[in-house]
Amino acid sequence: MRVIEIELDNRSGTEVDAEAVTALARSVLTAEEIDEGELGISFVASHEIATLKREHLGVEEATDVLSFPIDGREALPPGVPRQLGDVVLCPQVVGSAWRQPLVHGLLHLLGYDHGEEMERREANLLQ
Repeated sequence: MRVIEIELDNRSGTEVDAEAVTALARSVLTAEEIDEGELGISFVASHEIATLKREHLGVEEATDVLSFPIDGREALPPGVPRQLGDVVLCPQVVGSAWRQPLVHGLLHLLGYDHGEEMERREANLLQ
């Protein structure tokens, strides 16, 4: 049986609707025809996301979302579990508008780059 395992971690100090986050993530992955794998979603404070952005992108500023892809859509040897990667969101930046940044981050894990195709896909997934 194929399963998507989602590990949700909230270190932000802000309340997060875990069920809604998990449901949206599953919906996006299903729409993208991903039916198995492991995904991490973390909500962090602004100082933590600023540190992550500095360490990985060389810019120190709080941002809405960062993505850390691992396997994406790559072909894997039989028996090797798919590690989709991690999406890190900052509630202090996104406020209640977390849905678009989550979809954006998930699409990056699946290999989408910024541009018209990604924007169209985001809009379709958020309808």
